[in-house]
Amino acid sequence: MKKRIGILTSGGDCPGLNATIRGVAKALYQEFGTDDVQIVGISDGYAGLIQNQCRDMAPNEFSGILTMGGTILGTKRTPFKTMQVIGEDNVDKVKAMKDTYKKQKLDALLTLGGNGTHKTANLLSQEGLNVIGLPKTIDNDIFGTDVTFGFHTAVDIATDVIDRLHTTANSHGRIMVVEIMGNKAGWLTLYSGIAGGADTIVIPEIPFDIEKLSEACLRRAATGKAFSIIAVAEGAYSQDEAKLKKKERQKAREERGEITATNRIAKGIQEITGIETRTCVPGHMLRGGSPTAYDRILATKFGSRAAHLVAQEKYGYTVAMQGNEITENKLDEIAGKSKFVPMDDQMIITARDIGVSFGD
Repeated sequence: MKKRIGILTSGGDCPGLNATIRGVAKALYQEFGTDDVQIVGISDGYAGLIQNQCRDMAPNEFSGILTMGGTILGTKRTPFKTMQVIGEDNVDKVKAMKDTYKKQKLDALLTLGGNGTHKTANLLSQEGLNVIGLPKTIDNDIFGTDVTFGFHTAVDIATDVIDRLHTTANSHGRIMVVEIMGNKAGWLTLYSGIAGGADTIVIPEIPFDIEKLSEACLRRAATGKAFSIIAVAEGAYSQDEAKLKKKERQKAREERGEITATNRIAKGIQEITGIETRTCVPGHMLRGGSPTAYDRILATKFGSRAAHLVAQEKYGYTVAMQGNEITENKLDEIAGKSKFVPMDDQMIITARDIGVSFGD
């Protein structure tokens, strides 16, 4: 009997989703034969699974997508915290997803996504569905894997942004504060900050002191360097904010008319140093465009591993890279956990060794 394998992409998009979809498809066709496997594309993530927005896909749909950014399946954010809550539409989302799985006669469901996606994947696995996860996020914060696809491409894009800021900052003698995506973890800001030669790096794992940030800029100015580049993760917060609970921190920011700390950092530094300070927010540009060679290779490896798991009927797992080996983790062991930058991480040590300030 022909195997039917559902696949969806959920959460924020990133480079490498299509490369992973292609890797899965090609490996499945090799494993079972084109005539013995049917890939079912599910539109817009879990929202499509809830609403039964599914279609049988032809093999030629997976050609020519290796280099494409975004996702040919479409994606939406369907927060895990709402999955078991029946809203005004009176839809039992978990039941609806299970019903779609049965209506489509799926043998397995492959979910490409980040932390929230993996929590829902684990929920569905516990509900009895055959689920395999594939870890994507530019934040690189999924527990149990050294790297996620999409991360290295975003590092390259963010590094290019920082590179370009050097010349304009130098020309005007300004301090440039660039906000890099990363709400909970600072991996992307840390890597691109070092690669782009940022003078100061501010990440959520190391709450900042505005005085220390300013002192770092003044030290550079004292050596005749009239400009500084500060890379700030969007989720960064001050040492004072670190004493507050998350909701208290959000309320305080709302009262100040802030969403992130970036503008406050720029304003504070300019007031203390007297040096003109500007902000730059590349935002969703970090998610866009074609994946790098590294991410194309990683995505293909992950897709291939997922196909092998299907062949082995080894469900309730998510693919991972540990060391240089492609492996897998149990969903129930990694779902709901985030991977943060540890203070003894070699990248932190390296940055401090070359004089990068973390504002602490």
